[in-house]
Amino acid sequence: MGTPGHREYLVHVPPALAKQRFHSGRPARPLPVVLALHGGADNMTGFEKKTGFDGVADGHGFLAVYPDGVAFTWNAGDCCAPAKLFHIDDVGFLTKLIDHLTGIGLADPKRVYVTGFSNGGGMAYRFACEAAGKVAAIGVVSAALAMSCHPGRPVPVMIWHGTADHNVPFDGGGHRDINDRRPFPPVSRAVDFWRRADGLPALRTTEDGGCRSTGRGDEGAKVALCVVKGGGHQWPSDASRRLWDFFAAHSRT
Repeated sequence: MGTPGHREYLVHVPPALAKQRFHSGRPARPLPVVLALHGGADNMTGFEKKTGFDGVADGHGFLAVYPDGVAFTWNAGDCCAPAKLFHIDDVGFLTKLIDHLTGIGLADPKRVYVTGFSNGGGMAYRFACEAAGKVAAIGVVSAALAMSCHPGRPVPVMIWHGTADHNVPFDGGGHRDINDRRPFPPVSRAVDFWRRADGLPALRTTEDGGCRSTGRGDEGAKVALCVVKGGGHQWPSDASRRLWDFFAAHSRT
């Protein structure tokens, strides 16, 4: 567990790679890293168990990193209190965390990926909007793009959402926060925004597992949407593996 300032995070290093890195006596190649951001009312340890990213990391050779929000929340722009009310600089925190992991040679700066659930998914959107140069791709589960967004480069995006999500409705609705009665925009807004920002066509290709994607654009980015029919506000059982497959196909140039 690291504590940059007052913030904490968990780092899972695959055991086989840890043994090779620390006992071989040879310089180790920096690893891809997935930053996994918990939802509201959750924390890093709960999200580590919920996602199962540790097992995926062991099988595919990447770092799984679980940062902690402030008071179980992230300042994702229009959501969520108390992190939003305290004006917490979560973009700055995640940037410093990435810089630390890459600076010590543990993480590959060209293969940094950010994913999140619900409030953490909104934070992944915000990070890509404001720090696109730091990420190779993002993955968002059960969250809405509920902020203005001006990414500095095309960002590959994979979106997961259940059609029976009552917290962040698939077609929009609900309330953005305890003190913000505006509805969440629909999932289609996020899909349309990112494909246009990335210079991509409408969703057209059906991939393994039924997800649809735009296909790759001229700069290598693509947008994918995985709809969970009848799915609620939860992390899908196969999302972690499928997100890693998406991430592994992208690196930042």
